[in-house]
Amino acid sequence: VQLVESGGGLVQAGGSLRLSCAASVNIFRFNSMGWYRQAPGKQRELVADITRGGSTTYADSVKGRFTISKDNARNTVYLQMNSLKPEDTAVYYCKADPFGSPGIWGQGTQVTVSS
Repeated sequence: VQLVESGGGLVQAGGSLRLSCAASVNIFRFNSMGWYRQAPGKQRELVADITRGGSTTYADSVKGRFTISKDNARNTVYLQMNSLKPEDTAVYYCKADPFGSPGIWGQGTQVTVSS
């Protein structure tokens, strides 16, 4: 199973980006999928996740600005990021959680927000 993230880049504060995570298998097999991020010198943290049934969870720091969604037909999960702030700068990782198996991580995509 492979997860490939894309859509990162450099954006000014207040701007938007949409991240994509394409899976090499049918994502319906996963209990949930999520986006995490890790800034330099900090621990990796959950940004948002979405369950097989479509329920979503967000970190308090991104509520109202970020939206996670998925397209089962395209085996892809998205993270729409609006009103970006410099503190959102990090490497963003996609993670898939299969039923009863360890999580699977993507390689990450860099998001840099300039002030």
